[in-house]
Amino acid sequence: MHKIGSSARPDWSLAVVVGAGGMGMAVARRLSQRRRVLIADIDAGRAQAAAEALRSEGADASGIACDVTDPASVAALARVVADQGGFQVLAHVAALAPAVSDFGQIIRVNLTGAALVAEALRPLASAGTAAILIASTAGHNVRPAEAVEALLRSPTDPDLVEKLTAVLEADEVRPSYAYILSKYAVIAYCRRQAPAWGARGARIVSISPGLIATPMGATTYEKFPEKMRLFERTPLQREGTMLEIADAIEFLASDRASFISGTDLLVDGGLTAAVASG
Repeated sequence: MHKIGSSARPDWSLAVVVGAGGMGMAVARRLSQRRRVLIADIDAGRAQAAAEALRSEGADASGIACDVTDPASVAALARVVADQGGFQVLAHVAALAPAVSDFGQIIRVNLTGAALVAEALRPLASAGTAAILIASTAGHNVRPAEAVEALLRSPTDPDLVEKLTAVLEADEVRPSYAYILSKYAVIAYCRRQAPAWGARGARIVSISPGLIATPMGATTYEKFPEKMRLFERTPLQREGTMLEIADAIEFLASDRASFISGTDLLVDGGLTAAVASG
């Protein structure tokens, strides 16, 4: 029920945004124009601060702590979503860059975490629901060995990191390769999951950003010179912005994208095409 002096909109559907960093906030702010927003982040304080910032702008927003690598924490998130009547949009933005973590944690957050959240929320999806998982152009530039590919098809396996480490070459067990594998697997996961979401009248897609101007992404240029080489090959000759990713997610979440599922949308200024053409 509406309360005087409140921006609460109980008549609006719910969007769940996982990740309260720069890109997560850009996405949450955009989705909050037409939906209630629940922001989930491993840092409870950051989630609450993000929600408070949006409420100060007139949005109906709340925050919740969620460790996407912990099934119990993800289950708690799903219960909160259920208590709010289900959801219409899932935007899973949370991820770790190679510059800020190690092989195992990148796999757990970027891949296992995304799959755990999607699978926990899928039973709450209904006709018109859209799940949008952030992948990366990095996932388009690799073809894992058959043994690795087989393991990646089980992203919620609690022993996935150990199993990957056992079959990879020693020089492949590094943060940059974990990032590539995790994003490749997210794209493949969304393709495989389309029938399960479709059975509920819902959609699941991934987005592969190219080089996007974010605080976390900026640190990668210093540690990984190859990123600068990719920047130099981007046909549009600039980084994308977080607002441009929010634009893409807003479209995929809308009825205008109602027949788009089980696929990946490249938002990369033409970089993947440039790399593929040599």
